[in-house]
Amino acid sequence: MNKLIPHQDLIDYYKKGLFPMAENNASEIVNLYKPKYRLIIPINDFHVPKKLFRLFKKNIYTFKVNSNFENVIYNCQQINRRENGTWINNIILNTYINLHYYKMCHSVECYESNNLVGGLYGVHIGACFFGESMFGKLSNVSKFCLIYLIAILKKNLFCLLDSQFYNKHLLQFGAYEISSDSYMKKLKKNIMTEREFVFLDDFQEVLSLIQPNNIKS
Repeated sequence: MNKLIPHQDLIDYYKKGLFPMAENNASEIVNLYKPKYRLIIPINDFHVPKKLFRLFKKNIYTFKVNSNFENVIYNCQQINRRENGTWINNIILNTYINLHYYKMCHSVECYESNNLVGGLYGVHIGACFFGESMFGKLSNVSKFCLIYLIAILKKNLFCLLDSQFYNKHLLQFGAYEISSDSYMKKLKKNIMTEREFVFLDDFQEVLSLIQPNNIKS
């Protein structure tokens, strides 16, 4: 039987400001983390660099949600992010696949000619989305998935996008750190507010939702 964290236990961890990670792919242990500072990606004030927006606007890829979740998280597991490899071991893998079955974990996927070339996944509780991991096999496609995610969250009135640890690559989008106390206040305020994670199939609507912030570029 595959080892995993029961879905209700996992949800309770997130509600307390905790999230699980393994030391490496081969580890049989999962630890819980609650950083002193959390990286927040703004939803309404999300910033898209001009060059990236021009590339995204060409609309050369196809985007979907929850069409191939298991393949997305598997690809995320294959990426070595630290010297000792990925933090996604098989327990993490099974845990989030299981949570996806409960419709509380979603993937945003990027396709080129029906081939999955990029994606991200995260946890959805209330009006909060907790970004977990992303991958890209081609230049910029993981960033495109993030842009699409922002449009979905903005359209559906989400209030918090948590990116957990500091990541300098996300600063270009307006990401910023807040203290754990400030994070918990935002979390408690928004986690009980119900929101639906609904895909946007109109690319022009996606552009309209993210374009206004580009005047700051």
